[in-house]
Amino acid sequence: MTPDDRIYAYSAVLMGSPVLLKLFEHDETLASGVFRLIKQQENIFTVNRPHSDIMAINHAAGRDPVMVSAPVFELIRRAKAISCLPDSSFNFTIGPLVKRWKIGFSGHSIPAAHDLQTLLSLTDPEDVILDEQTRSVFLQKTGMEIDLGAIAKGYIADVVRDYLREQQVDNALINLGGNVQTLGDGTEGAWAIGLKKPFSDPDALIGVINVIGKSVVTSGVYERYFELDGHCYHHILDPKTGYPLDNELLSVTIISEDSIDGDIWTTLLYGMGVEKSLASLTKIPHIEAIFVTRDGQIILPSQRQFTFTPLDDSYRIIAY
Repeated sequence: MTPDDRIYAYSAVLMGSPVLLKLFEHDETLASGVFRLIKQQENIFTVNRPHSDIMAINHAAGRDPVMVSAPVFELIRRAKAISCLPDSSFNFTIGPLVKRWKIGFSGHSIPAAHDLQTLLSLTDPEDVILDEQTRSVFLQKTGMEIDLGAIAKGYIADVVRDYLREQQVDNALINLGGNVQTLGDGTEGAWAIGLKKPFSDPDALIGVINVIGKSVVTSGVYERYFELDGHCYHHILDPKTGYPLDNELLSVTIISEDSIDGDIWTTLLYGMGVEKSLASLTKIPHIEAIFVTRDGQIILPSQRQFTFTPLDDSYRIIAY
């Protein structure tokens, strides 16, 4: 815990990432309660625990349905619904492809095309059968895997926010390694969230996003990638082809009320690219986005829930 003016910062490593909690009072009991809650949620939703509901579902793929807890069932139902949207780039069954590429986990080679085609047959979200009566989940094909990693952090960030509200906390920030959820307005009238400069030092920023009681979630190709023959292969895979998505974007940031929406829409909009994303955003006013492009643009379709302060003159601001 390190006090900075009126802010007390508490940190831990959870879900494979540094987790940061900022409070306006020194309260180690509350901080311990937050970290304990995150750990409990991680154990429920992870694929890295041998006895979790998710692992039980994956182990039973092609054989039997598995009854799961209500929170797990509800999150799987939501993940399936998003994955089954027309042309969705969000796919919670893409695990076999992610494991084959191993990007960010010692993977530095391109899988054979026939390997990817074989694995693509195991990534159809329609093959996940949900039974509301028994609250069970069945993967129809042997070798299928579901992974809630693309949505669980946002869900957990919202659980923490709700817990802090129950504890009568009006001002706080929780950073779950890329998912930032805030309560109140911080010390300066708004919380200042840095927007990272792609492919630069971890502390290099291209701007600051100022929010009050909102979530900020960023997904970028620079987070996990490898280079081969002058080409960058990143971790955001196209569920239609099995290869990394290739468009004009380096990162997408979502500003929203709920962090789970940030998880969902960073992936959906990244897959759409800028032009289609701008059209979609006009229909979802509770979601706002910031796009960083390969040609050095920062695109701001709207700024209803945030303000943006640029810090790097090499980027050109495009505001609508």
